[in-house]
Amino acid sequence: MPAQSKLEAGSVRPPTAPLTERQEARRRRILQATAQLASRGGFDAVQMREVAESSQVALGTLYRYFPSKVHLLVATMQDQLEHLHGTLRKKPPAGDSPGERVAQTLMRAFRALQREPQLADAMVRALTFADRGVSPEVDQVSRRTTAIILDATGLDHPAPRQLAAVRVIEHTWYSALIAWLSGRASIAQVQVDIETVCRLMDLTDPQASSGAR
Repeated sequence: MPAQSKLEAGSVRPPTAPLTERQEARRRRILQATAQLASRGGFDAVQMREVAESSQVALGTLYRYFPSKVHLLVATMQDQLEHLHGTLRKKPPAGDSPGERVAQTLMRAFRALQREPQLADAMVRALTFADRGVSPEVDQVSRRTTAIILDATGLDHPAPRQLAAVRVIEHTWYSALIAWLSGRASIAQVQVDIETVCRLMDLTDPQASSGAR
């Protein structure tokens, strides 16, 4: 298994107390060091000892924050998405329909990841390797992605069918990202796929939802 885990596969960590300001600053340094190492050398460049040294924390302390490399990289992806979400909120998409706005948003997210392909590959590989022991971190990534998509729709009260469409869009976006990272899809193909699936937001409106009952 590529991850250097301190947990048994499938184990679940107990809930932790909120971080103090000092602990949060330490966690921030760890995530920044991880992103820098991954940007330079991808998944294999992120080694726990190197991350500890780069972030100036003891190796044992690093493992208390992140029990494995997979935990660390999935948390890094959540952090990157959180930063991206803040940027998107400052300059929201301007499409006429929810589908157009979501497509614009996801392509902006894709281009942000495209600028750091080694980092993007490392984070996506970590998501692929994640087992049940990494479920809390994976769930945070999914929730943040969902929030980014919902913000782009501009819908205050999305209907159940629209929420289902959001889930399909999220799955397609990650699949398209994997296909591009693996060289199986061009940027143009990614854009076509994203624009196509985002039309679901315009097909699954509240009236269509009520009419299907």
